[in-house]
Amino acid sequence: MKYPKKVTIGDITVRDGFQHEEKFIPTDAKVWMLEELVLAGFKHLEVTNFGNPSGMPQFRDADEVFKKIRNSKKVKDRLDDVVLTAVTIRERAIERAIEARKEGYGPDRILLMVSTSESHQFKNSGLDLKDYWKMSEEWIKKAKDAGLKVNGTVSTIWGCPIEGPTDMNKAIEFTNRWFDIGADDVEHADHDGSASPDRVYEYYSKMLSRVKDPHKQIVHFHTTRGWGLANVLAALQAGATNYESSMGGIGGQPANFVDGVPVSGTGDYYYNDPNIVGLVSTEDMLVMMDEMGIDTGLDVDKVLEIGKMTERIVGRSLRSESIRSGRIPKFLKSN
Repeated sequence: MKYPKKVTIGDITVRDGFQHEEKFIPTDAKVWMLEELVLAGFKHLEVTNFGNPSGMPQFRDADEVFKKIRNSKKVKDRLDDVVLTAVTIRERAIERAIEARKEGYGPDRILLMVSTSESHQFKNSGLDLKDYWKMSEEWIKKAKDAGLKVNGTVSTIWGCPIEGPTDMNKAIEFTNRWFDIGADDVEHADHDGSASPDRVYEYYSKMLSRVKDPHKQIVHFHTTRGWGLANVLAALQAGATNYESSMGGIGGQPANFVDGVPVSGTGDYYYNDPNIVGLVSTEDMLVMMDEMGIDTGLDVDKVLEIGKMTERIVGRSLRSESIRSGRIPKFLKSN
């Protein structure tokens, strides 16, 4: 079996993971999580979403989270080597990120997103693809002038929760377009767990041979149907070296119900049961890669401890097998 012997893993729990939670996660818990992830060796972390908090109240503390992590005595001396990202789907969110950056506490990197499905594109951003590309080209320049890195995400690659099947080749076209208008890297997102391992291998094999900067392509899987790690293995065999995930496999779309109050969130199209959606588990992916001899640069035992605490933060058991069963022993036990 051929696969890379060294990979990068970014953790996106504090943004993508917590956005799906139906209770507000305290600001200090978010900051604690970011601190511990930095101490475990992560160099890429998603911190928050600068979009309108009226529809996503989980992110009403976006500025405070950034200010606190920037001033953290535990990790302040390590942040020069860490990229902190904020999601910024529309103009006002990008503007907020630029303002925060100028004030000295904002993100290092922002994330914009296109979908290969026109219906999902409009649902997610309020713009059709033509207008979103136009907006992105204009605002990427402004972000770069402010010193921000930019991620361009391509979503609904393997299927759309609204329209159904999608054309994978369109995602390769969109990937190159992101680089053409100034993106620094591209996230390839299985938006709702539609990807299967055979099509994952097919897509990454094609994409990595047809795009600029293969090492700047980020693998993002949901594991709604339980295929997450199988898809990771397929991407590894295709040669992908950059992955992201969440603690306990939590995450999905912005919750429709937070602290007892219905909010707009994503709407009702995405999921029937909020407990069966989510991303690939950071803990399980890391333990699997460790067993395969892949260098991640991360402290596996510390990550498993963070996973246990994540369950206490959200108040329930999560979808990680490794925090219950632990790592496979590396040495014989002494009598």
